[in-house]
Amino acid sequence: MESYERAALEAVTTHPVHDYRTLSVERLTPVLGAEVSGVDLSREIPDAQLDEIRTAFRAHHVLVFRDQALTVEDHKRFASAFGELRAVSPPPPEGDPYVLEIRTASAAANVAGNGWHADGTADVEPSLGSMLYITEIPEPGSGGDTMFANMHLAYEMLSPAMRSLLDPLTAVHDGAQALAGYTPPADYVIPKSEHPLVARHPETDRRLLYVNKAYTSRIPQLSEQESRALLDLLFDTIAGRPILHLRVRWTPGTLVFWDNRCVQHHAVYDYYPHTRCGRRVAINGGPVKG
Repeated sequence: MESYERAALEAVTTHPVHDYRTLSVERLTPVLGAEVSGVDLSREIPDAQLDEIRTAFRAHHVLVFRDQALTVEDHKRFASAFGELRAVSPPPPEGDPYVLEIRTASAAANVAGNGWHADGTADVEPSLGSMLYITEIPEPGSGGDTMFANMHLAYEMLSPAMRSLLDPLTAVHDGAQALAGYTPPADYVIPKSEHPLVARHPETDRRLLYVNKAYTSRIPQLSEQESRALLDLLFDTIAGRPILHLRVRWTPGTLVFWDNRCVQHHAVYDYYPHTRCGRRVAINGGPVKG
């Protein structure tokens, strides 16, 4: 391991431990994720407890809440404590416009999210985060986990020379690339935006790598060949460095809340021919800060 990689890891794994008074927060890996207990998401959550959840969210980026019995309204109420709810895009033909119903049919050929990505980065203002609540898991031992990757650490573990190359660049995020093979509604305007390739988290100002394989199509400052080579290198870095990753195993009644600004996720499809069902509610974000 190079010295700059070791320094990046040490900086992440030695952040201060917060003194939580109203709930329990247990780190899941040294670099990403925490399991939160001592809170009932089906009830109105006191302000003091919400503040501690926000603190844990900034520190760990992915929060796992187990053994929750949530209605759709409970789910939306909890999400709305962190910002304005984000409408599903493209909009569903029926049902709640803020709830994305997720269902893998038995023996499906593939599933949405089966690859590393961040949600909706082709939008001018991508989402702050998403809350996924799984209502039906595959049979025990059949898989269906979700993986997450820390984009702060993905950037910080690059060499100083590579970081200097990336810092001033931008990247095009194209919704058409993510929708390949899917026909959206006729009146749907497919989003396409240009964002900083290295972004800064709006709350912590910490730098992070802001490209993902589902949406990022081009680095406009480079030739097409150079852009493809550099993006493929970054995509391979995200997928191929287990030190960046967290793997969450779903159990009945689990809700996971992740920071879409600094985390990518991958819904692993390893449970064929079984089914998996749930619902996702997302929260509006803001412009990507460079």
